Amino acid sequence: MNRKENLIAAFEHRQPETAVPIWELEFHPWDAMSGKHVVLGKEFENLPSEKKEKTLYSNAEIMLSVSEEMNFSALTVPVHYWEHSPGHIAYFVLPEEGRHRQIEILNELKPDDLMLIAASGGVLAADYSLDFCYKLVDAPEEIDKMAEDAYNYAIEAAKKYRDCGVEAVFTASDVADNSGPFFNPEQMKRWIIPYLTKFAESIRKLGMYSILHSDGDLVKYIDDIANTGVDALQAIDPTAGMDMQSTKNVVGNRLCLCGNIDCALFLMGTPEDVFNSTKELLTTCKNGGGLALGASNAVQPDVPPENYRAMIEAWKEFGKY
Repeated sequence: MNRKENLIAAFEHRQPETAVPIWELEFHPWDAMSGKHVVLGKEFENLPSEKKEKTLYSNAEIMLSVSEEMNFSALTVPVHYWEHSPGHIAYFVLPEEGRHRQIEILNELKPDDLMLIAASGGVLAADYSLDFCYKLVDAPEEIDKMAEDAYNYAIEAAKKYRDCGVEAVFTASDVADNSGPFFNPEQMKRWIIPYLTKFAESIRKLGMYSILHSDGDLVKYIDDIANTGVDALQAIDPTAGMDMQSTKNVVGNRLCLCGNIDCALFLMGTPEDVFNSTKELLTTCKNGGGLALGASNAVQPDVPPENYRAMIEAWKEFGKY
């Protein structure tokens, strides 16, 4: 089995023949790992038109080189513009035209054993604004429309991604925080679980794999999520007390679990800390498959390269079947 085949086996809840696949929801330390510069966001948007195509090829070469060095089974492509805080655009983004062209170039240059994954959306996420919270109670029909619109947008986005060479999509839909679920059981049954089920079914019909990303303490709803037919769940958030082995005991062979090396450990721990955490995860959770190794969320740009490489070294020693 090659790297992509290992990931396909994990997504299909089988044990790969060779090794636990490695996949990151988003990987940001491209510059630190390569010594080169990936051009994204407004920096890319402000380039003269004649330089954009060359820059997208340069981006692809950097990302593919690092993916090869890190033994990634899949590469998440840049996402649409969004703000991580008011007025601050997220890092790993490109404007729509540049984003789809970047994916086409990645697909053109990538080796056959690397899968491309994209963020499509599809399911409502927690929204702590007063307006959204009031609507949950006072105007549920408006939430119905928001849920349907989110689903419809995702399927159209997934079709475009598939045509560019993407083989799996994820909906980044936080339905919980560290204290527990944002949505109560009735709200989950109306606006989350049915749409996650529809999302999984529709993505499968497109010949792609479906993934849910959610932060937070999901223990209360893990069984429900596993029954939707979605192929994988990413995060298994350790900062919210989520444990990979306990979660795997619940989902069995219904769901691939992706993660869950603590992002804070990557940022503030030592290489030894990361190595030991990775060793423990792999030795306790890899048997039976259904596991993809990676961080518990996006790998931030300021993660020390030696810390991330410590995870890879532990994988080389303990990630094989």
